[in-house]
Amino acid sequence: MSIPETYKAFRRTTGDLPRTIGPSTEHLPRELRPHDVLLKIHTVSLNFRDVAMLHGRYPVDVIARGIPCSDAAAEVAAIGSAVKDFAIGDHVSVIFDLNNITGCDDEPSRALGGDVDGVLREYAIFEDKYIVQLPKHLSWEEAATITCAGVTAWTALDSLKAAKPRSALLQGTGGVSLFALLICLAAGIRPIITSSSDKKLEDIRKLDLDVCTINYRTVSDQASEVKRLTDGKGVDFVVNNTGPASIPEDISFLRQRGGIVSLVGFLAGTNGDWQPSAIMALMGKFSKLKGIGVGSKEDYIDLNRFLAEKKVSLAPLIDRVFIFDESPAAFDYLYSGSHVGKVIIKVQD
Repeated sequence: MSIPETYKAFRRTTGDLPRTIGPSTEHLPRELRPHDVLLKIHTVSLNFRDVAMLHGRYPVDVIARGIPCSDAAAEVAAIGSAVKDFAIGDHVSVIFDLNNITGCDDEPSRALGGDVDGVLREYAIFEDKYIVQLPKHLSWEEAATITCAGVTAWTALDSLKAAKPRSALLQGTGGVSLFALLICLAAGIRPIITSSSDKKLEDIRKLDLDVCTINYRTVSDQASEVKRLTDGKGVDFVVNNTGPASIPEDISFLRQRGGIVSLVGFLAGTNGDWQPSAIMALMGKFSKLKGIGVGSKEDYIDLNRFLAEKKVSLAPLIDRVFIFDESPAAFDYLYSGSHVGKVIIKVQD
């Protein structure tokens, strides 16, 4: 195809908080560089970080008036002369952090939608080294959920490398938790998911009989309930979406030896009211507290291989789909907390 001269995108506004997003007309170069890939973006998936940036709740500086969002499913529309691994028509996505290829790269983060312009736009150009093939069995809407939420869930579960993992505790009903739930079910790990909404928990139980739920508003002793649900063993993983405040309790949920608390989010803020001595409980359980910054390109590829081999359906993740012009409303809906799972923006008709 010929490269379009202009395309539509959304950019963050400036000024007082809370900010919003507004439409912008962008220009494309007339020719691609040798390793460039022109992407026609079909769908975009929102994460909490996207709205946190607008409300002053994101703990990292971002570029002013940047194009938001990191998660997209796209079609290869054109390729540069040196591109070998992709062809026109391929279903692909861009990695979350352009400087995280192997997981051992020692370069500053260049995260989509924050450090560099993201994917809430009709077209984008990225070098081929930043692009991955998507599982062929997924719809555009399903495939858009993987880049941040999916790879975060995958690495939070430590790529399932724990010794004979049996169970995982997942905080909340957002995209990372629900993606982790689907990974657990496909891998034979029993998920326990928490929420303050009985209605949300009821809907999640309909996905699979092996899903256990805890309403943290009505269950006063979550540690005892976790022990009950795991036959007194505790869980192998805690996927912490809320932030530091719950870390001592998270450690109490773990199995006696070798469990992992994966710190992935900050929905409840970045502070905690506990003494530093509480962290010593990690020693008693031979356990780990692991910070998760999504994951690498290699992690992304490993997850896509797992999803393809297990033929995992990601349809249960999708809460609501907005059209491209409704992007500001999609952001508002996500920030309201009414969703269960992922909010999708359909960019192409």
